[in-house]
Amino acid sequence: MLLYLKLCLLLLLVSSYSKADCLPDVQGLCTPGVTITEDTQIDISEEDKGTEIITTTTTTVTTTTTTITNENSGDILDGTNGYVSSGKEGDMDSDWGGQGPASMPSGNSCGQLGTDKCAMITGSGNNTSTMGVSGMGTTFINTIDISDLQIDNGGEVRYTIKVDKQDAQDRIYMHVSGYNGTTSVFSGTDILSESGVSSGYQSYNGTFDFGGVLNKIIVEVGGRDINMAVGPMFDDVTVNVFYNVINTIVTQHITTIEEIYYLNIFDPTELDFVEEVFEYNDISMEDGEISFTPIEPEVEEVSFASVELEISEIEINLPDPEPEIVEVETEVEMELEMEMEEVLVVEAEPEEEITEEPQEESQESEQEQPQTAQKEEDPEETVEEEKSSDPKVSKKEKAATKIVKKIDDKARYDDAAQIKTLIVMQILGNTKTFFDTQNTLIDIEGFFTNETIPDTMIPTNNIAQYLMFGGSDGLMDQMIDSQYE
Repeated sequence: MLLYLKLCLLLLLVSSYSKADCLPDVQGLCTPGVTITEDTQIDISEEDKGTEIITTTTTTVTTTTTTITNENSGDILDGTNGYVSSGKEGDMDSDWGGQGPASMPSGNSCGQLGTDKCAMITGSGNNTSTMGVSGMGTTFINTIDISDLQIDNGGEVRYTIKVDKQDAQDRIYMHVSGYNGTTSVFSGTDILSESGVSSGYQSYNGTFDFGGVLNKIIVEVGGRDINMAVGPMFDDVTVNVFYNVINTIVTQHITTIEEIYYLNIFDPTELDFVEEVFEYNDISMEDGEISFTPIEPEVEEVSFASVELEISEIEINLPDPEPEIVEVETEVEMELEMEMEEVLVVEAEPEEEITEEPQEESQESEQEQPQTAQKEEDPEETVEEEKSSDPKVSKKEKAATKIVKKIDDKARYDDAAQIKTLIVMQILGNTKTFFDTQNTLIDIEGFFTNETIPDTMIPTNNIAQYLMFGGSDGLMDQMIDSQYE
């Protein structure tokens, strides 16, 4: 008979350690950290084998460890990082290409941007750029492939740019777009310096958040030159991609416990044997094999002094025997009073006419009277006889008996128990000093002689042999024949 009960008793979600704040498809960077969740499932099965019921409890603990970190791509406009060529770097030594007219001045023409080359916006148009930014006369466009980073959990794009705008009527902007293949992931535009603002030399920075997968970035720097004199110039452009890396580790810990309920069909002797096995052995299981390791009992140090001390301690605690003389005397007095009352009652009764066997009744009464008298005369002697019949047991003997009885039946025949018993016997028998005094036997001079039997042989006594063997045979025959008489 198989009874299977599958119980999902509890499902626990437990978070511990530090908690990482990062929801699915989050926009931007997550908080670095570790999130641990535990899912506990308990399955119970029960199998009835007739002689026993086996209950199997299987506990499965699924632990999910999620680790979140923020990684940095480095400057993707730096040629040494491997994302762009030297002609597309952010130091603006080369023209990126784009829309409208542009110039690449150097030396003092770059103003505070340095003596190396810089990029200048010279277009005065008012158009919409390729990336959808209006008010554009000139653009510089750079497309960067970052698929090697394998970004799939969102993050943040950070940029820096240095700008020198001498004409307040000019304008300059920074636009960054992110893509997953051909799908737009994010698009952001920052107006660095709008028309009417005398910004001069400035260093700008900004960020754009994104979620999900990102494998391509398009950087567009554009603007307008209104007065056709010196247009807005820029240099030293950097773009860094910070992205989330999420590692998830799932582990399972399965524990199986079997409980066996026996249906009282075993012999009590077998159960006692099983209990002794578990009591005196360490039982372990490894690789499906059960091993028994005997438990070594603690060796009790037994000495004459320790047994004497134990006897004295028990002897002190033994109560003094209560006197029983009063109780015995009281019982004897009560018996005598009852017998006296019976005698008085018999004497007070009227005599009945005796018709039959008068002689026998008179004999019986005569026999009863001496018995009663004897009882009345000897109560004290009876008490004394009862008292004397009981052997006196000393406190030391009682204490020794207690010590012997305290020895466990299972350990009664081990070395310590045997030694303790022998020492108790020595103490009770006062044999402690048995071997203290020893007498040396003195050989008697002349007890042994040098005489030898002649010819080293004892002569045969035929008569004695006949009497011994023949007589014995005769007696044996008589014993056998006696059973038939």
